[in-house]
Amino acid sequence: MNIVLIGYRGSGKSTVGKRLAQLLGMAFVDTDVLIIERAGRSIREIFAAEGETGFRERESAVIQEVAARSNTVIAAGGGAILRPENVVAMKRSGKVVWLQAEPEVLHARISGDSATAANRPHLTQLGGGVEEIRAVLEKRLPLYAAAADVTIDIGRIPLEEAVAHIQESLADR
Repeated sequence: MNIVLIGYRGSGKSTVGKRLAQLLGMAFVDTDVLIIERAGRSIREIFAAEGETGFRERESAVIQEVAARSNTVIAAGGGAILRPENVVAMKRSGKVVWLQAEPEVLHARISGDSATAANRPHLTQLGGGVEEIRAVLEKRLPLYAAAADVTIDIGRIPLEEAVAHIQESLADR
């Protein structure tokens, strides 16, 4: 069984995922990192060269691949839930945990990470601020909710507490 972490960028999927994998003795994989490694360029560069469609094709291929693994914590890209075939693969793979936070918290985290600004494209014409996050979440919230087996609000809790909440939630299932 795998544990698949979903949520908007800045929700802590990679950070929480690495710690969770370490505690549970599981492997860890970040789908965005695999995409970047295989493409030899950043997500921003993939979007510029291939558009969002090209990126989503790459993402779907990676998700299908990593979902076939076992005993792995998977940090899925924020938009992975946009394609139904990704959701099917993730749910078939194991438990899907949605890490959610308020738009202001997400914006603060994203703004505080210089790598995100340099390597990730804006998702709307709104330029990457809180308004963009709200606009994108408006479309994605129902998709995250439908995909999730467990939802954890990690907006204002420390890493170890978030990991403990996930472990408790999965133990109850």
